[in-house]
Amino acid sequence: MSTETGSRTSGLPPCAVPVSMQVMAYHGSAPKPDTRALAAEAPVNLVYGSVPHAVMMATPADLEDFAYGFSLTEGIVDSVDEIRATRVEMAEDGLRLHVDLAPGRLREHLARKRAISGRTGCGVCGIEDLAQLPRAGGRAASEVRIALPAIARALSELDRAQVLGAQTRAVHAAAWARRDGSLAAVREDVGRHNALDKLIGALMRAGTPADEGFLVITSRCSFEMVEKAARLGAAVIVAISAPTSLALERARSYGLTLCAIARADTVTVFTGAERLTTGG
Repeated sequence: MSTETGSRTSGLPPCAVPVSMQVMAYHGSAPKPDTRALAAEAPVNLVYGSVPHAVMMATPADLEDFAYGFSLTEGIVDSVDEIRATRVEMAEDGLRLHVDLAPGRLREHLARKRAISGRTGCGVCGIEDLAQLPRAGGRAASEVRIALPAIARALSELDRAQVLGAQTRAVHAAAWARRDGSLAAVREDVGRHNALDKLIGALMRAGTPADEGFLVITSRCSFEMVEKAARLGAAVIVAISAPTSLALERARSYGLTLCAIARADTVTVFTGAERLTTGG
């Protein structure tokens, strides 16, 4: 699987937009004209069976991966073969991402459809009751073991693999690392949830087993990120920023290994240290 990021369908908006600006010092010097790339952000309406389901603010790249990953982590599908096709079309105010489900799955989805517009913020906007908070269920059965030097390698490679991030300094990344720390796939997006969904979709489409490596995310590790990882079947999550209390609670309940505040020389293990080794 390639680690290339930012792939997009011909005819869609660019992932980065160059703009003119002025750099102004607080004291003394005159303004300095400059240009820089801004991360593109577009409304993406996911549509199942001609019925709109959700509008997500996302970077217009890797949208087929996004369709698969979003569908899995939202519980709309359970496996890759329940999606027959995807299609992106331009709309007046954004993009429509059509997802063609297998007939039986589509009927089930429409029977329990609920509106969840704009979930890039808190991740639970649109639910009506606390009982509707996402819960993947089940415990991680993976016996994968990850050496600490592999985590260091993955972090180093991810720094170099964030192509859109280097251009814009405004996007999140999610990566899948093999057991040795080499990166198998990287996806970027203005939304941290979207970046992980795109990565999950890429893994689904490639048929990558969830017990063959670990997840690395550049954002904080909130409970929704743990839920998505559990839904994928991953057992180890490494986050650049700290987890929330609920993320840790969910990780413990699912038997996941949660590492965070990951730096070049240290990583903080909050739960599941038994999956980590010191060897190379």
